[in-house]
Amino acid sequence: MTHTQNQTFWTMNVNVHSIHFDADIKLVGFIKEKLNKLTLFHDSILSGEVFLRLAKDTDHRENKVVEIRLAVPGRSLFAKRHSKSFEEATDQAVEALRRQAERNKIRLRSAS
Repeated sequence: MTHTQNQTFWTMNVNVHSIHFDADIKLVGFIKEKLNKLTLFHDSILSGEVFLRLAKDTDHRENKVVEIRLAVPGRSLFAKRHSKSFEEATDQAVEALRRQAERNKIRLRSAS
């Protein structure tokens, strides 16, 4: 558990896999930091799996692909985004997962 500015969030286990290249340690740290912030929106996230790929894009514009799968009790949340940088694709995927996590948390509350 980490305490930051009167906020408490759990640090989840996140595995980052870069396919056919070596990801920079700064990029991996950026991704893990972004994903750990999702625990503020859904405190039952168990773990995260991230895949980084370079897509074949003939124009070489949006060829960075980030796929993120989060394990939550009873299901998994998934987002895949393409962008010109891994950081931008991560931001977009994390925002999509934040919305999914909030919806899932509401469903869990209404089911109980």
